[in-house]
Amino acid sequence: MGVTLKDIARDLGVSVITVSKALRNHSDISEQTKARVLKRVQELNYRPNLSARALVTGRTNLIGFVIPDLLHSFFSEVVRGVSLFLRNSGYTLVVTSSEQDPKLERQAVEQLIARRVDILLIASTHWTVEMFRRIEEAGIPYILIDRSFAGLAAHFVGVNDEEVGALATQHLIDTGCKRIAHIGGPALSSLLGRLEGYKRALAKNNFVLDPELVMSTDRAEEHGDVPAYNATQILLGQNPRPDGIFCYNDLAAYGAISAVLDAGLRVPEDVSVIGCGNLLYNKFLRVPLTSVDQQSAAIGQRAAKLALQLLEGGQPVVPKPIYLEPRLVARASTHKQKSAAQS
Repeated sequence: MGVTLKDIARDLGVSVITVSKALRNHSDISEQTKARVLKRVQELNYRPNLSARALVTGRTNLIGFVIPDLLHSFFSEVVRGVSLFLRNSGYTLVVTSSEQDPKLERQAVEQLIARRVDILLIASTHWTVEMFRRIEEAGIPYILIDRSFAGLAAHFVGVNDEEVGALATQHLIDTGCKRIAHIGGPALSSLLGRLEGYKRALAKNNFVLDPELVMSTDRAEEHGDVPAYNATQILLGQNPRPDGIFCYNDLAAYGAISAVLDAGLRVPEDVSVIGCGNLLYNKFLRVPLTSVDQQSAAIGQRAAKLALQLLEGGQPVVPKPIYLEPRLVARASTHKQKSAAQS
């Protein structure tokens, strides 16, 4: 049998409640008593029985996080932001990947519900809200990350993707591009928002929207470079070809740049390319990539802060979106601007 709180209390001649408060750093326990308890805990190598605690408190101190994939460093950075914020909070983060598959996402959510996580963070691949009704029925609070759903009253942390699309497209216009293509992906809120931002920036600058310049690819996140490469080949076959390409994320932009270079063209002299996500290794590419930074780590930190507020605030919190400000990070893949952020 492992060491229990009763064992520690008996050894020190105090109550079990006193030991419990000392371990939780409660304010009404003296520093001397805390020190005695912690010393004895270390001597006996005490480990709390989390399962027993969960039965008593109804809380597991587990936070579940479902992300679309483990390859995309954007989501890795978001997870890292959550993890860093939760450090020393007493909560454990459980991360699982849906592999961009709605069925696997539903299975992952069901498994986390079965594990009785206290709250769920979800960057969803679903297109409808049915799964979230199931979470609500289970009585588990949840926060949407990066991807939202129209008509669903839910907590959300991310960026305004229409602003992202407008910012990226406006940059290409400002750097002299006259025929701007967009490579998008599946009908997820983030990608649809970026497409709308692209259209908005074109209209604002009196550019005519050419449907032939709008390409859609599948498997957007983890295999985006290959479909984007193929889409760029089609775009380059047009006459006239585009002189600027806005890609829905950085991985797609890698594929686009490769296609341009393989065609014997130059980036950005012949075709400028901009992505989204500002991944960590963008500046080390053969042509360093201009990108829109979504503040991935900050998204994770804000989501974690909100999760703790929902769990420990004691008062209901009305669901509302939390938008972080996207910013342009200009590098060699677009014509540089003196006023643009550099990295």
